[in-house]
Amino acid sequence: MKSIVCSLALAAAVLSPAVAQAQNAGLTANFGEIRLNAGFTPDPYRASITAGGSIDAYTDTNLPGSCVGNISAAPDFEVTYRAGSLPLVFRTRSSTDTTLIINGPDGRWYCDDDSWGDGDAEVRFNRPQSGTYDIWVGTFGGGTAAANLLITETP
Repeated sequence: MKSIVCSLALAAAVLSPAVAQAQNAGLTANFGEIRLNAGFTPDPYRASITAGGSIDAYTDTNLPGSCVGNISAAPDFEVTYRAGSLPLVFRTRSSTDTTLIINGPDGRWYCDDDSWGDGDAEVRFNRPQSGTYDIWVGTFGGGTAAANLLITETP
């Protein structure tokens, strides 16, 4: 009887639709990485990227429900930051509606859509931690688009 129950449980696990952990902070960032120390210049630091990808962050991942947009598997940009007393703010700027998804140094996910104006996103860390921030810039509605990632301590 135990073997039948185990077999049924295994079959259910294999046949059940599962949400894939499609995004992977361990992959090499698509558009580079930088090390920044508190007080960095120039401020804001700008990175040109292509936003978007084939993964729907809302339906195809295990990210929190506030994470939306189409993203790639690898982060778009990686920032290793040495914190000071200033806030750390990430923003997007594009002609297309963009979203931000950040895996912080604490392992938590931070997401935004449209907090920095119509179509641009912002994630603010008022008391940032030192460590690595893996950043995805998504597109709301699919496709890809040219975008700028802005990193600032002077919001």
